Amino acid sequence: MLIAQPELAHPYDVLTKAGVELTIASPKGGDAPLDPSSVEMFKSDAVATKFLQEKKALWQNTRKISDFLGKSDEFDAVFVPGGHGPMFDLAVDADSQRLIAEFAGKGKVVSAVCHGPAALVNVRLSDGKHLLEGKKVTGFSNVEEEQVGLTGSVPFLLEDELRKNAASYEAAAEPWGEKVVVDGRLITGQNPASSKGVGEAILKAIS
Repeated sequence: MLIAQPELAHPYDVLTKAGVELTIASPKGGDAPLDPSSVEMFKSDAVATKFLQEKKALWQNTRKISDFLGKSDEFDAVFVPGGHGPMFDLAVDADSQRLIAEFAGKGKVVSAVCHGPAALVNVRLSDGKHLLEGKKVTGFSNVEEEQVGLTGSVPFLLEDELRKNAASYEAAAEPWGEKVVVDGRLITGQNPASSKGVGEAILKAIS
C-alpha cells in the first residue's frame, strides 16, 4: 500500500490541530510507505514536508485493519488517503471492505480522497446494497490519470468505477482543482488539492 504524502498530511494536520486522535492502519500492518512520486511532487508543500520530517512513525508502524473489525463504536470516522496503493490492495481487501461497511452501517463518517475512494468501489452493506448506491461522489478523474501517464498501469480507472456504482460522479471545473463532495456521512475528495478540504469536512461532520 503506497500512500500519497499530502493526502495523509493535510487531513492529519487539520484533525490533530482540533484535538482529534487518529489511528493508522493498513492491510498487513507495519510499514505502509509513502508514494515516492508524491514526496517529490509536493516537496514545496510546507505541511506535507513537515509531516514527512516529523511523523514517519505513523506510516512505518501501522496497525492491521483486521485489529479494528467489530470496534467501530470506538471511532467517529474512517478515512482512506490516496496514492495508487488503494487501487491495488484496499479495492479488493476483504477486511477493509468489512470495516468500511461496518462504519457505514453504524452511521459513522466514511471518507476518502484522490485514489482513496478505490477502497469504496466493492463495499456492500449488510442489506446487500452497494455502499455508493444513490450517492454523489468524487475521486481521481480519468483526465488526471491520463495526465500522470498511468492510465495503462492501474487495474481500473477510478472515475469509471465510481460512475458505475454511485448516483453521480462530480469533478472540479478543471483537472487538479479542489473538489470535495459531501453526501450525508460520505465524504470524498477528487485529488491532492482536495486533501485539506476533506479534512475540514470530516472535522465538521464529527464535531
